Amino acid sequence: MSLEDITQRIRNRVEEKSAVASIVKFDFGDDGFLTIDGTSSPAVVSNDDTDADCTVIITLSDFEEIMAGSLNPQMAFMMGKLKVEGEMGIALQLGEILG
Repeated sequence: MSLEDITQRIRNRVEEKSAVASIVKFDFGDDGFLTIDGTSSPAVVSNDDTDADCTVIITLSDFEEIMAGSLNPQMAFMMGKLKVEGEMGIALQLGEILG
């Protein structure tokens, strides 16, 4: 799945469910970024590399597995596949959007 496909899927999920009231950035390394700006109404989903309250560092393939339900986010964190910079509490709220 491409970054554009994932961005559209997250955009659809954010429209269906309330986003966190913060700016969250997913850093996929060389594959790019996915940013959810929940401070806007409606929330804005983009591929901009902006400042964020919480940044989740993960590979695009691991992120796809989390979205598919085949990788548990907590296990990914404990295994070092997922790293969080910034406010950890925000990262814990992302399950509603990703699940």
